[in-house]
This record gives sequence, structure tokens and C-alpha cells, in this order.
Amino acid sequence: MFTIDFSDHTQNVDPKWYEHIRELLNFAKTKEGISEDAELSVTFVDEEEIQAINKEYRNKDRVTDVISFAFEEQEELFEGVDLPRVLGDIIICTDVAKAQANEYNHSFERELGFLALHGFLHLLGYDHMNDEEEREMFGRQKIILNEFGLTRDS
Repeated sequence: MFTIDFSDHTQNVDPKWYEHIRELLNFAKTKEGISEDAELSVTFVDEEEIQAINKEYRNKDRVTDVISFAFEEQEELFEGVDLPRVLGDIIICTDVAKAQANEYNHSFERELGFLALHGFLHLLGYDHMNDEEEREMFGRQKIILNEFGLTRDS
């Protein structure tokens, strides 16, 4: 089972889009070879809230589009216990998602899917701190989005 808990602090995301994001992340989970039970959360926030989170947890006093907090670093605490794999939290700023959707000339929903997938890949250990990591992560994103059918035209 793959459990995704959604929370919208902004009231800007149509709840019907939760299921679309759930389908995309479930597709990505399969593409990444994760077969065991897993869970994560996706929270939608405004610019003020994401800036506060970014400042408190990342020492970056600025707005960003998505932040991920992976929980798997602590999984050794639960060895031997039959629990689902807890991947972590994805926090998406809807204000930035709307601006980026306009900038890239695609739908708000497509941008939410892109950001959710981006955050999901971070939870799995992908990063973009250097050119090689960026090519790998962004290449993986593009493949998953295209195979799922969530292209820039969406």
C-alpha cells in the first residue's frame, strides 16, 4: 500500500487533484523500483509559510517552490518492526507553483505534479547539488513525467 496524506493550508488546490498527484507518485514509486508499503505527506502552503520553513530548517531566508524532508535517515530506529517505509514530507508553495505555471506556460495542475515528483525524488535521495546530480535527477523527472503523460503541454 502507498499512503499519501494531503494537507492544504492555502485552500488553493482542488481536492480532486490529490488523486492525480497520488497516481503520479504511485507511478514514480513503481518506476523507482519501490515495492514495499510506503507513506509520505504532501502539504500545500503559501509564500510566507514556506519562507519560514526554509529559514528555520535550511537557513535560507527566502521563498522556494518545494522542500522535502526525508525520514529514512532514522529508519534504523525501527529495524525489526513491521512498519511501512516512511519516506518523509513534501511541502509545496502554491503561490510559486502558480507563478511558475504562468512562466512556463502550462497548467497549475501540471506544475503541482512536477513539484510533487521533484520532492518525491528528493525523498529517495536524488539531488541537484552539482551538474552530474542535476542531469541525473532532472533526466529522471523528465522520463517519469513523460511516461506518465504529464508533459509541459498539460
